[in-house]
Amino acid sequence: MAEGWARHLGGDRIEVQSAGVEAHGLNPRAVQVMREVGIDISHHRSKLIDPDFLEQADYVITLCGDANDRCPVTPPHVKRLHWGFPDPAKATGSEDEILNRFRQVRDAIGARIRAFLEQELS
Repeated sequence: MAEGWARHLGGDRIEVQSAGVEAHGLNPRAVQVMREVGIDISHHRSKLIDPDFLEQADYVITLCGDANDRCPVTPPHVKRLHWGFPDPAKATGSEDEILNRFRQVRDAIGARIRAFLEQELS
């Protein structure tokens, strides 16, 4: 969801790559709730961190749970931020409750990325 928001809000002003220490596949609920706000992430895929891209990055932003602890060491020039959002894929309850968790996290990530881009690109 973060990659979708960053691409949508940053447009051609930024280069975005989302990756993790494990590839889990694209969550269909994430696709669904992003579509609700007009962002199509159905073509995105779960990827592992590319060390070459990491070397060229200006920022590394970790989002969920232990991602900050498990992320590889970043080069000294890379600004590293951790935005601790709950992992909506771990939500339990009815389908409506789970989708609402995805929506809450979607909206929180979108607001955080919007503020970050306003600060960094102005």
